[in-house]
Amino acid sequence: MSKIGLYFGTFNPIHVGHLIIANHMVENSDLDEIWMVVTPHNPFKKKSSLLENNHRFELVYRATENYEKIKPSDIEFKLPQPNYTVFTLAHISDLYPGKEFCLIMGEDNLKSLHKWKNYETILEHHHIYVYPRIAEGSVDHQFKSHSKIHVVNAPIVQISSTMIRNGIKDKKNIKPLLSKEVWEYIDEMNFYKK
Repeated sequence: MSKIGLYFGTFNPIHVGHLIIANHMVENSDLDEIWMVVTPHNPFKKKSSLLENNHRFELVYRATENYEKIKPSDIEFKLPQPNYTVFTLAHISDLYPGKEFCLIMGEDNLKSLHKWKNYETILEHHHIYVYPRIAEGSVDHQFKSHSKIHVVNAPIVQISSTMIRNGIKDKKNIKPLLSKEVWEYIDEMNFYKK
């Protein structure tokens, strides 16, 4: 049974930091593939700043085209809004019964896991792979030594999609922070310039 890591994000836009983390996770753990799940609407984020779903998926598709073990996924586009991870995991597990799905998240998300809808159900049925992030606060004691939570010693990447959007708006050169294919699509479509 292949083991798939689900890396959720709005990817607004996807940048080299996302790719560094995804590639590191798939190459340095027992995961066989990473699926970059483009989230149509995160319950904790405002929707107004998001590019349309199809454009963000296209950016992820272009960014991952040359990575054999990293795939784009629009699975959440077909689910009711707002999306909750617990429902997506149940849906994707039903769709692909021959695969084991795991969550990939930053340490900052692990710190707020106890606030997630039905987080106990997620932990009961799925493993979680955590990459380090510089964040305030500490991880809840119930998650520190949980048998289904695995911390992967990945590089700390301090690049954010907000930084990129602001850089484009301010006419800064942010090309090194994006794959060539992603930059070309953003530039061609005049995204984030206003």
